[in-house]
Amino acid sequence: MLKDKNEERTSLAELGEFGLIQHLTNTIKLAHKSSVKGVGDDAAVLEFGKKQVLISTDLLVEGIHFDLSYMPLKHLGYKAVMVNLSDVYAMNATATQITVSIAVSNRFPLEAIEELYAGIHLACKTYNVDLVGGDTTSSTKGLLISVTAIGQADKKDIVYRNGAKSGDLLVVTGDLGAAYLGLQVLEREKQVFQANPNAQPDLDNYTYLVERQLKPEARRDIPQLFTDLEVKPTAMIDISDGLSSEIIHICQQSKVGCNLYEDKIPLDQQVISACEEFNIDSTMVALSGGEDYELLFTIDPADYPKIKANPHLTVIGHMTDQNEGMHLVTRANQKIELTAQGWNSLLKKS
Repeated sequence: MLKDKNEERTSLAELGEFGLIQHLTNTIKLAHKSSVKGVGDDAAVLEFGKKQVLISTDLLVEGIHFDLSYMPLKHLGYKAVMVNLSDVYAMNATATQITVSIAVSNRFPLEAIEELYAGIHLACKTYNVDLVGGDTTSSTKGLLISVTAIGQADKKDIVYRNGAKSGDLLVVTGDLGAAYLGLQVLEREKQVFQANPNAQPDLDNYTYLVERQLKPEARRDIPQLFTDLEVKPTAMIDISDGLSSEIIHICQQSKVGCNLYEDKIPLDQQVISACEEFNIDSTMVALSGGEDYELLFTIDPADYPKIKANPHLTVIGHMTDQNEGMHLVTRANQKIELTAQGWNSLLKKS
C-alpha cells in the first residue's frame, strides 16, 4: 500500500547502501533450480550444466564514483571493468565475458567515448575477457557506466562469504589503503589547480597511490595461486568498501566473530609516508578507505604451511565464535569493536 503524503519518509542515507540492498531484496525467493545463489555475495551463481556461471554488476555514476577533472576517460573505462572482474575472482572463478552499458550527456563528443572504450578494450585484452554486449542511451547530466561481468567455475571450486569457521585464519592479498590515499592526493591537486590554473601537479612521490586509484588491477592471479598451492578458502570477498566492512560481511554471513591484528595489516611505504603527511591514521585508512580490490579470505589453519612463505598473502587475524564479536586488536593489545565505516554512496554530500 502506498504511504500517505503526510507520513514520514525514510532517508536512503539512514539505511546506507547495504541496508538499502537488504531492504529491497530480503523477500526475494528464487524460483529456478538454475539459480544457485542470488543476492548476497560478490556474484550471483547460475548452473547450466557441468560449470556454474557467475554474474556481477556494478554501476558507476559521475560525481558519485568518479571525478573527470582528474580521472582520464581511458583509465575510467579500465577501472569500470576491474571493479566487476574483482567480484568474479572473489568467488574463486574465471571471468570470461562482460557487457557494458553507458548513459552519456551531449557534452561528450564521440572522441571522449572512444577514449572510454579504449580503456574497456585494454582491460578485456589484458584479462582475456570478451565484450559481448550492452546498451547506450542519453543522460540529462553526466556519465553513467554499468558493467556486468560473467564468469565460470566448477561447482566444487566456488567460494562464498558464508563458509568461515571459528579458528580459521583471516588472510589478505597485497596491501591496503593506497587507493584511498591516491584519491586524497588527487583531490588536493584539484584544489591547488582551482586556486591557480597555472600550477603543475607534483605527483612524483605518490605514483603508487595514484595508480592504485586511477588504474587498479583485479586479482585474477589468486584463484590460480590457490590451485597451485592446493588451498581452497573457506570464505572470500573482495575489498571494495574498506577492510572492516568486508570482514563484517564474512562474519555476519558465516555467523562467526574475528580478531583482526592492527600490526599485521599490510601497508606500502608510500601509504605510511602519505598518512604522516596528511595526518591520517594508517589503520583507519586500511579499515575504511576502500577501492583496493584486493581479496580477503579465510582458510583452515591446517593450510597455513602452504601459504606462509607466499609474498602475495598476509595473515591478519583469525575467526572466533560469534558470541565473542568482531574486534581490532591494537598494537597496545587493546580490543576495539569493528564497525563498518566504509564509503556510503547514499550519504548526502555537504
